[in-house]
Amino acid sequence: MNTLLNKKKEPIDKLAATSAKGHSLGGEAIRRMLRSPVAITGGVITILFLLLAILAPFIAPKDPYERYLQSEVILGQGIIPGAQAGFPLGVDDFGRDYLSRLLVGAQNTLLVGVLATIIGVVVGMIIGGLAGAFGGWVDTVLMRLVDVMLSVPSLLLAISVAALFQKPSQWTVIVAVSMVGVPIFARLLRGSMLAQRNSDHVLAATSLGVKRGAIVLRHMLPNSLGPLIVQATLTLATAILEAAALSFLGLGDPDPNRAEWGIMLSRSARQFLDIRPELAYYPAIAIIIVALGFTLLGESLREALDPKNRR
Repeated sequence: MNTLLNKKKEPIDKLAATSAKGHSLGGEAIRRMLRSPVAITGGVITILFLLLAILAPFIAPKDPYERYLQSEVILGQGIIPGAQAGFPLGVDDFGRDYLSRLLVGAQNTLLVGVLATIIGVVVGMIIGGLAGAFGGWVDTVLMRLVDVMLSVPSLLLAISVAALFQKPSQWTVIVAVSMVGVPIFARLLRGSMLAQRNSDHVLAATSLGVKRGAIVLRHMLPNSLGPLIVQATLTLATAILEAAALSFLGLGDPDPNRAEWGIMLSRSARQFLDIRPELAYYPAIAIIIVALGFTLLGESLREALDPKNRR
């Protein structure tokens, strides 16, 4: 009888020992992501992209703005030199090394995506934070504004914002793309803060006479940032795609000298697809792979942080 009781007791003791360690949600999420092939794939792609973007000026084999083979480019006859010694991916229509421009373009692409995401997060947090903190007519007015923005397709909204600027530039692309994420972040933060308003720690702080501003900044806001972090990772992928789409439509940075994947894809796909289709393939493949990496990482992070998936 004692042997049977000990066998039944062992699993319970193991479970109690595991619970006693007190794994946090963040630590458990990291362990779960390290066991997920999808998360590992997304993380590897993202880390490689970040390393390339940071180290691009040092690892680029040539100056991305030097016109090395311009004399060999004859656009009237459809001649743009392809891969050859010293130029693994050939050159563009100005005779510049295409591999070096792809590497440096990763840095500019990351800059556009990160800045657009940061601006979207900040503006969305202001709108969502005010709506969730004050409620009432403030919530109604701000959420109706958000509803209007959400009713417009994301790419159309970005095009509309970019068209407001008389002189397109890299900053017009950043601002236009950032506006796409504003209503999403505002909705997420507002919903999280509304859920926090009835939580025990907020009610306890209110009953103790803590001012509303302190409750919002110290209790509600910090506990509502989790969904925004996950969404920012996903938005970074869409920001890169939307920036490339604006450049392709002619609403992006008009400077042909700037090494940025969206600009490179736009010029190559529209002007030289019949002559050298590889000039469009390389930046397009790079954009797809990077967007895929951020998407896989973001979705894995969302699943890992979901309390319903904890075991």
